[in-house]
Amino acid sequence: MEQDWKNALYALRQELPQEPDASPEESMESEPGVKETTMQKERLRIIKDRKGRNGKTATIIEGFTVSQDIVEDIARKIKQKLGVGGSIREGEILIQGDHTEQVKKILINLNFKV
Repeated sequence: MEQDWKNALYALRQELPQEPDASPEESMESEPGVKETTMQKERLRIIKDRKGRNGKTATIIEGFTVSQDIVEDIARKIKQKLGVGGSIREGEILIQGDHTEQVKKILINLNFKV
């Protein structure tokens, strides 16, 4: 009896579509909207700023030449990956806190020049 359910489970697994193995960074590249980021020609600048924020540090990413939709998608992915808040305004992404190194790694994985 124990083998019956194992055989049924094995047969069911064979019918499911197979997904390629990917790390979290690689899976970010395969999501919609992110592949188009290769159109970015210029370098992005990552700035750590405190001015006008009551002493709180913010990480600002500027220099995007891609569409606003792609910038919003990238900002959402960065905020989700880091577990922080942030906003988008005039083609810049503002991330709460000092996350310059982590943001740099994420953007490099998304094929941006930083």
